[in-house]
Amino acid sequence: MQRSDQVNGERVVVTGTGMITAVGHNVADSWSAIMKGKSGFGDITLFDGDLHGLCGVCEVKDFDPDEHLGRKVARRSDRYQQLASVAAAEALEQSGFQVTDENRERVGLYLGTGVGGIRTLVSQEHVLIDSGARRLSPFAITMIMPNGAGGLLSIEYGIQGPSITITTACAAGSDAIGHALRAIRRGEVDAAVTGGSESILTSVAVGGFERAGATSTKMSGTPQPFDKNRDGLVPGEGAGILVLESLSHAQARGATILGEIAGYGQTTDAYHITAPSPGGYGASRAIEKALDDAGLPATAVDYVSAHGTATQLNDSHETMSIKSALGEHAYDVAVSSTKSMTGHVMGATGAIESIFCLLTIRDQMLPPTINYETPDPECDLDYVPNEARPAEVKVAINNAFGFGGHNAVLVIKEFVE
Repeated sequence: MQRSDQVNGERVVVTGTGMITAVGHNVADSWSAIMKGKSGFGDITLFDGDLHGLCGVCEVKDFDPDEHLGRKVARRSDRYQQLASVAAAEALEQSGFQVTDENRERVGLYLGTGVGGIRTLVSQEHVLIDSGARRLSPFAITMIMPNGAGGLLSIEYGIQGPSITITTACAAGSDAIGHALRAIRRGEVDAAVTGGSESILTSVAVGGFERAGATSTKMSGTPQPFDKNRDGLVPGEGAGILVLESLSHAQARGATILGEIAGYGQTTDAYHITAPSPGGYGASRAIEKALDDAGLPATAVDYVSAHGTATQLNDSHETMSIKSALGEHAYDVAVSSTKSMTGHVMGATGAIESIFCLLTIRDQMLPPTINYETPDPECDLDYVPNEARPAEVKVAINNAFGFGGHNAVLVIKEFVE
């Protein structure tokens, strides 16, 4: 089997990562919390929790945007944009990559989000109702629009290559990385800032998930991915950003290479607006496509970073899709859901979990699925229950599936020259 990038372009490597989550304000702190099985579940402060049945969410705690961005910029940015800016700054600092007059047209931005600035949309609607249109912010539109984070980051760093925002629901962060991968392979850009950002924590968004029957109502010990008694997802917020480069570009500047994005598979269920296709068929095809794109057999997979939302349908159908794509090897592969700690970060989740895959390979440690108590006969794989554990991991796949039937899978490898 021949890898598509051997035909169409270069290998694509990661040289920088940044994130902010419910369990940490940067990559190191977030990963440390994940390894300890620390939950980001907590009290609701960003909206009126008394209006809802869920008992907590996974908010980014103690976040002061003025401290990171300055008061002027923070006031003109939605929270999802603020989170993206924090994660991007960390990723670019780690990479050591600088955008200059000489290279700025060869650098791209590929970002994912589920809805963009919904917190601004909701708050500005209240301003309009309470005080009239003249009291609306002159920056309301740029704070609401899903491509606002990409626009702000392009201005901040002077990036003049392609700037694309992808809104494939909870697959958006992974789809953004996949499109950055393809752009570098094609030679369209030499480097890309990519990933996802999300903050949907408003009454209308959370209430919508509740009405869809998707959210957990437990007071603690939730979410419970793959557990028999799981009762739904816990909404979260955060951002994950990666710096990708062609291998030759990274090597030419002496960059430290953190790993390789080796494959990307993308499918659509065309079945139901919220439910997965029967047997997880669409998801299994995405896994197969990603492995084919990477030129790897199913037996090469050491770890699966599961979508693992803790809804009844997702977890059982994702298990089916993994078994369908990997065959008997599925029973030899570790599968875990870090959403059990970060909550479901919607359009950012695939990017955050891609970084966790890189760290799993770096540290040879599997992140756990916490809150796992009762096995489900329909979910019969190794979900790394409750505690991180050492393992040999050279190849990971990262699953991300979104409402609308969007499926995105990335293959992430140890870098070997």
